[in-house]
Amino acid sequence: MYPATIPQSVRGEPWFEDGNIILLAEEADNAVAFKVHRGVLARHSEVFQSMFELSTPIPGDDNVADGCPVVRMHDHPTELSVLIRALYDGASFEHRGIEDFYHVAGILRLATKYFIAYLRREAIRHLLQTWPYTLAGHDRFVERAVKTPPVGDLTYPYVHPLHLLNLARETDVRIIVPTALYFLSLYRLPDILKGDHPKLLVEHPSRPSSELSARDLRDYTLMFQHRIDAILDFIRQDCSGRVPVKRCQGQPGMCQKAFVRLGSRLSRAWVVRTGSLHYPVQAIDELASDPNVCQPCRRGFREDVDTLRKRLWAELPGVIGLPSWTELEKTDLAG
Repeated sequence: MYPATIPQSVRGEPWFEDGNIILLAEEADNAVAFKVHRGVLARHSEVFQSMFELSTPIPGDDNVADGCPVVRMHDHPTELSVLIRALYDGASFEHRGIEDFYHVAGILRLATKYFIAYLRREAIRHLLQTWPYTLAGHDRFVERAVKTPPVGDLTYPYVHPLHLLNLARETDVRIIVPTALYFLSLYRLPDILKGDHPKLLVEHPSRPSSELSARDLRDYTLMFQHRIDAILDFIRQDCSGRVPVKRCQGQPGMCQKAFVRLGSRLSRAWVVRTGSLHYPVQAIDELASDPNVCQPCRRGFREDVDTLRKRLWAELPGVIGLPSWTELEKTDLAG
């Protein structure tokens, strides 16, 4: 039974005086009510429409307040408020810090729950602007990570990939999973299991789980091993084991020795957190400092690195048993 009038202290944002239904979201001891227009919400979601049809008041019904039926919502008030405002005003997404990630996480979570397909797609597309599904997007991500100053104590992209991964699993957004696991594989497993990284400790109602599931422990291991294998294969086969191109203009053996030296330097320089997709780019820069390599061999190396990186990126979803990027795009962004 509800009071005849919802107290001001319980009224959330938005609260429309001319609304005709009240949504009551309760989380622990916190209850927040939103007075909205059933037609507006039902227009966006068949789930809302069905809920509201079941909530039509009858004479003597106790589930009425302010002359409107009250529908109890099993959502966090913060997320429900964000969703309702997005339905009325349109969604607005930014990437200025970790709070913006939690904002999109709340919308994605409830848009998925209430089958609001267009809003779900908007949230996914926004996440993909930061967390890429193309190689060009990966390169932009790395460039931003190097150049963007921290916000507070959090470095770009402000969000731990474990939170991104768990949000993707929770909302069944598979196109984000390969990228999340690739960047998660740059972290040591003991550090992930400790769960004490500053990005994992920011409190927010929309924060995803900070636990690595058994399923993702397996996929993390596969991605970690794939990344290390790719680095070692690149050093051994594409650098140390490289032979001059047929159009080589250098002195006999000169270019080949340069590539052996490059492989030797790279084998000593890589660390556990080295990215297999970016390391070959760094190798091109490293080779540029060696004057003993002719232009045709440099050009051939750049072309082979480009081909290798495209192949590695294309292989990423398959490492963890997912279909191609193209199929993932069709599944998650269709419509």
